[in-house]
Amino acid sequence: MRFLFLITAFSLLLARIPAAAQQAEVVDGVAAIVNKDVITISQVRELIGSRERSLREVYSGADLADKVKEMRLAALKDLVDRQLIIQEFRKMQEKGANIPDYVVDDRVQTIVREEFGGDRSAFVRTLQAQGYTVTRFKEIEKEKIVIQAMRQAKVNEDFVISPTQIQAFYNKNKTAYMLPEQIKLRMIILREGGGADVPGTENKSQTADEIRQKLVAGSEFAGMAEMYSEDEGTRDTGGDWGWIERNTLNEQLSSVAFALRPGQVSPVVKIGDSYYIMLVEAKKNASVKPMSEVRDEIEKNLIQQERMKTQQRWIDTLRAKAYIKILS
Repeated sequence: MRFLFLITAFSLLLARIPAAAQQAEVVDGVAAIVNKDVITISQVRELIGSRERSLREVYSGADLADKVKEMRLAALKDLVDRQLIIQEFRKMQEKGANIPDYVVDDRVQTIVREEFGGDRSAFVRTLQAQGYTVTRFKEIEKEKIVIQAMRQAKVNEDFVISPTQIQAFYNKNKTAYMLPEQIKLRMIILREGGGADVPGTENKSQTADEIRQKLVAGSEFAGMAEMYSEDEGTRDTGGDWGWIERNTLNEQLSSVAFALRPGQVSPVVKIGDSYYIMLVEAKKNASVKPMSEVRDEIEKNLIQQERMKTQQRWIDTLRAKAYIKILS
């Protein structure tokens, strides 16, 4: 459930640690100091817990150690950035800035409605199972809202992307806009032991050959498929597979089908206990989407890139002014 993930993520949004609590945090282990705030080792581990477990299923030895170290450093960087943003908001609070309680309440109500079907009792039970009270959850959610709002506030300008930038991006990333080769396919499938209710189809190899001969002689493929095909998914539509790409079929069928010309019927293809007869109705060669179709998509992509760059410059400025000490 996405909510459970949110609980874990929210728990990592850091609040300033009071002096009385710092001793307990130090026992846990200090990963970094950001001005007067502490980031603990457990907070780093919690942030990457599920991803680290996934790594351990794939890697081992030195490779695993390198991957885990890389992931932990990235997580620590993210936690430092979050803490810097929270600290920046505290400065604004001194001048009167605040997130109204109703904003947080609305967010919580949305979670209850969308994730728990409006069942607040189930929501509370889930919080308790994760070790949270509703009050603490609201505090964490408020910090999340603060971080989102602060990031967005630093990107309040309208970015203008020039036609030259769009064209350059299109030229550089044409492979992302490739349309693969496609065929419009119909197929008849016979299986050994199947179709016992159709007289004269006991010998499937012979039946398949006879069906193909009729097709080559001019019989309508769709009608023959409705009569003889044993593929329940396409029989009623005349064996229609629609437009498909090479990876839709297994390699043996794909190599035969994509070698056919439009209007051509394939030989009988035997794979295991099944027999396949295919008709290619039309063909589309591989191509690249024209600029006119992807212009808006590219523009949105480039605007988002500019927004991310602006946010990162702001974060870099906060880092430059802060005391940051990485201890682990």
